[in-house]
Amino acid sequence: MLLNMKLTATVKLLPTDEQRQSLLQTLERANAACDFVSDLAWQDKTFNKVRLHHLAYYTIREQFALTAQLAVRVVGKVADSYKKDKKVKRQFKPHGAIPFDSRILTWQLEKQRVSIWTLGGRETIAFTCGEYQKMLLQYQDGESDLVFRSGTFYLFTTCEVPEDAPIDLEGFLGVDLGIKNIATDSDGNIHAGHHLLNVRHRYRRLRRKLQKKCTDSARRKLKERSGRESRFARDTNHCISKQLVKTAKGTGRGIALEDLSGIRDRVTVSRRRRDELHNWSFQQLRDFVSYKAKRSGVLVVLVDPRNTSRECSVCGHIDKANRPNQATFKCTSCGHVSHADVNAAINIGRRGAVNHPNVRSVQGSSPA
Repeated sequence: MLLNMKLTATVKLLPTDEQRQSLLQTLERANAACDFVSDLAWQDKTFNKVRLHHLAYYTIREQFALTAQLAVRVVGKVADSYKKDKKVKRQFKPHGAIPFDSRILTWQLEKQRVSIWTLGGRETIAFTCGEYQKMLLQYQDGESDLVFRSGTFYLFTTCEVPEDAPIDLEGFLGVDLGIKNIATDSDGNIHAGHHLLNVRHRYRRLRRKLQKKCTDSARRKLKERSGRESRFARDTNHCISKQLVKTAKGTGRGIALEDLSGIRDRVTVSRRRRDELHNWSFQQLRDFVSYKAKRSGVLVVLVDPRNTSRECSVCGHIDKANRPNQATFKCTSCGHVSHADVNAAINIGRRGAVNHPNVRSVQGSSPA
């Protein structure tokens, strides 16, 4: 039986000026109600969703004039906010995101519109999105969060997308993650990171320059450019993860990745390279690979990364001297020479096969 996976589709709302004002007022009223419920929860030490509903529901309806279902969603938002810990009282921003369910928000996909409840009544608002989001919206099922960001309204909605049937494994595509080369696979494909590093350096220099000015125009420029670097890095990781999954599925293999949990605490680098280490978004890339692979029926395994860059993929000899420099691997035992990241990727692929010995082939790939 095939399973479904939850993905989030993001669409941009195109409200009129009147609709925009109505949406803003709705967010402000709902978040004010969240603060009210949080006060009650904190004073009464009641954080359970059901008990909090009985404690606050009728007061919310009367005091804030919210529809019944939005009042339920407000209570749910407050209860969820206390799940992490109950030691700090929660407060909510006036324009914080508010969840809407199918009773107060309905989708009209063919017309690219949504019907959403606001304080001024039901509003039918147009939206726009890309082709990928349109495909996801066919499987829309669940809540949608109304988000106000940088002056624009968005809807983040849950989609239950069916997964592909698992493929029959013929081995594993090993993937070595790094800073200079973001990802290198055991087939010899290298996704270089120099362009991303150059973008990060350029934005860092620009931020320093603008922060030193301390003028209103400099602050406006900083605000305009905020988020551009992270969006560029996110897009880069999306493209790389898509290519890795496509390669693995096309060759009937799973994907073996290094388990890099806690690497920032274990690794020490020079001061000038500290920014590179802490801006390294390997976890985001791993997450992208994982969900894309899951949807495509490709198995992903995590392997121990120890000595993968020092072990010879031909004879298995491990020696720190095998790495004369960052890019080169030269075995001091058998003399095998290879690109260091490709050699490491082959070792990672083999470890993935050892972790899952039921695959039909456990032979590592050769460097391209």
